[in-house]
Amino acid sequence: MNKVILLGHVGRDPKIRIVDSSTVAEFSLATTEKRRGRAADGSPVDMPEITEWHNIVMWGRAAEFAEKYIRKGTRLLVEGKIRTRYWEDHNAIKRTVTEIYVDSFELLPK
Repeated sequence: MNKVILLGHVGRDPKIRIVDSSTVAEFSLATTEKRRGRAADGSPVDMPEITEWHNIVMWGRAAEFAEKYIRKGTRLLVEGKIRTRYWEDHNAIKRTVTEIYVDSFELLPK
């Protein structure tokens, strides 16, 4: 099973393009993990947060919605699939990108 659920904040306004007469929206989503550890004496200690950046891809009506309503800073819950693409750029350098293809999403209050 290939299923991803992410809750985070949009990192940049969606970039919109048309592919084979279908609308595609691409943007980044930041998820933050708050961590706690223990000191040598056993007392709780706050540790630095870990922020991960995810490349989000929406197609069709979801992309059209994103174009109108999703902006940098929007709090968003997405469910989808992980996809990895490979290609070679114009300098013959092999490139890889991992993206989340959205199946469903929900805008959340700040």
